[in-house]
Amino acid sequence: MRIVVTGATGLLGNNVVRAAIDQGHDVIAVSRRASQDKSLSGLPVIPVDADIADRDSLRHAMPSSFDGLIHCAAHIHIGWTARDTSDRVNILGTRNVLELTSEQGVRCVHVSSVNALPVGTKDGVSDEDSSGDPQIPCTYVLSKKGAEQEALAALDRGADVVIVYPGFMLGPWDWKPSSGRMILDLSHGAPPMAPSGGCSVCDARDVACATLRALTDAPKGGRYILAGENWTYFRLWSEIASRFRSRKPWIAMRPPGRWLIGTIGDIVTKATGREPIFNSAALRMGAQYHWYSSQRAAKALGYHSRPASQSLDETIAWFQENGMLDRR
Repeated sequence: MRIVVTGATGLLGNNVVRAAIDQGHDVIAVSRRASQDKSLSGLPVIPVDADIADRDSLRHAMPSSFDGLIHCAAHIHIGWTARDTSDRVNILGTRNVLELTSEQGVRCVHVSSVNALPVGTKDGVSDEDSSGDPQIPCTYVLSKKGAEQEALAALDRGADVVIVYPGFMLGPWDWKPSSGRMILDLSHGAPPMAPSGGCSVCDARDVACATLRALTDAPKGGRYILAGENWTYFRLWSEIASRFRSRKPWIAMRPPGRWLIGTIGDIVTKATGREPIFNSAALRMGAQYHWYSSQRAAKALGYHSRPASQSLDETIAWFQENGMLDRR
């Protein structure tokens, strides 16, 4: 197949590109600077420089025909700011991509996020059909929900769309880095307080393979969570710190501490115009249990995420091999 991958230089996109090549597909790799990005260097791909939020740019840059598209491109900002940029990339960009695949008459696998679904609880997981506690209405959540609405609307119009929902991905080829930033930040020791909630830790390589399977084998309109092991942030932070023999968190954050630190972060945002990572939106999200079930994907796509501990070890090794972490 001739497959287009948007966001080809990001963590998931780059893993999708590499998995597609391994499976013998021809790959058209799309990003704003695909032709110059080191993440694609040496790979047998057709690089396409395009801004997916610019309809004309996307159309003029794309080849005349292809067999399917995997839409990984997204802007990720966990906070209250950057709404215009997030909406432009995540919502308008998704709309443009879906228009393109509809005109071509090919399938689009839209990569959403578990953050577009209801959260789980300390005692239970969420799935594709769950209802209940909402996500924190921050910039990333609202823009990803808006992007999913674009995908569902295209499906209603008769387009061939499948949606996948990755969890908290780790893995190699995280050049930016994205989720791996947590590892880099904690390599010198964790803060005393870890977020009190949890996330579903999965491996980008396994998510990439299931996403490719969704392109070829899933029924039209299929929706699949691609998550992993449901860990508390306290455990995740402790596991990361232990690999560097550095300071582990002492406790899970209590509401007073969360409120105080989040308020300080929001004050910094107003004073400087730049939102720090410890803003109130991020801390409120960190108190939720983003725990999910991937049973539907396991049955339909053969999805399985390797152990989170293995993903951690191999992500750290990749950062070390590429000079992003000290080998010591």
